[in-house]
Amino acid sequence: MTLADQSTLRHTVSFRLRHEPGSAEEADFLAAAAELVAIPGVQEFEVLRQVGRKNSYSFGLSMEFADAAAYAAYDAHPDHQAFVAERWIPEVEEFVEIDYQAYRVA
Repeated sequence: MTLADQSTLRHTVSFRLRHEPGSAEEADFLAAAAELVAIPGVQEFEVLRQVGRKNSYSFGLSMEFADAAAYAAYDAHPDHQAFVAERWIPEVEEFVEIDYQAYRVA
């Protein structure tokens, strides 16, 4: 196996909120999360809903960055930091974060 594209990075996070499913608070959180797309460097942004029963997570966020430096800039961006402090930490019950680069199977 080899890296298909050694620069592009896909950042994903799967999570469960503290809010009741279908609540206004849940919708408000997801709308706020969707605003992260405005941070420079974010590409291919998606808010995802879990439909399977193989884990306890309800939602996911997925976004792509041109390279690790673009992701680092996003991670340090004041809007991202504010979202983490003001929304993520108080409202997310459980999460897993994974960063990927594509592999090509020869």
